[in-house]
Amino acid sequence: MRAPIGDFDTATPAPDCLDELTAPVADAVRIWQGAVPADRILFVDTDPRWVDTAVFVEHYGRDLLERSANCVVVAGKRGGETTLAACLVLSTTRVDVNGVVRRQLGARKASFASMETATGETGMEYGGITPLGLPTGWAVLVDSAVVDLPYVLVGSGRRRGKLLIPGKALAELPGALVLEGLGTT
Repeated sequence: MRAPIGDFDTATPAPDCLDELTAPVADAVRIWQGAVPADRILFVDTDPRWVDTAVFVEHYGRDLLERSANCVVVAGKRGGETTLAACLVLSTTRVDVNGVVRRQLGARKASFASMETATGETGMEYGGITPLGLPTGWAVLVDSAVVDLPYVLVGSGRRRGKLLIPGKALAELPGALVLEGLGTT
């Protein structure tokens, strides 16, 4: 199958290649119940040597620069309690951790979670964290610009491979909250 964005050799419906995904991501695809069918979530194989954005888009297509999103894990702290959440913003922007995220989590302080926390809590590889398959109860803060795209390139849970997901499907993820201005320039 031809990928709807980028210059990838093939795109495979995620339900047909669950063995390419980490366990939590594969489980999320198996139980997917959104209005967008699970077979519209596509897996594309990528070379982990080309994770740098500039090199990645040079190899897989310049159109991906404006159609890619980064998923980062954040930690909000208040009164000795820590709340973990995921934030999904266009790759050309940065997460407004100290403004939008802090307020949304009701935290006194918010920051990016450590690599050990992010990978340990998600069961995903660093550099491949994706909004699919996150722990139950986590907020998934999604910038509205991501939801507006027909397809978005995100991690697959591993450093090798990416997922192409219809933007509107990301608004249907468990715990998803679509926010204006989550991603800033």
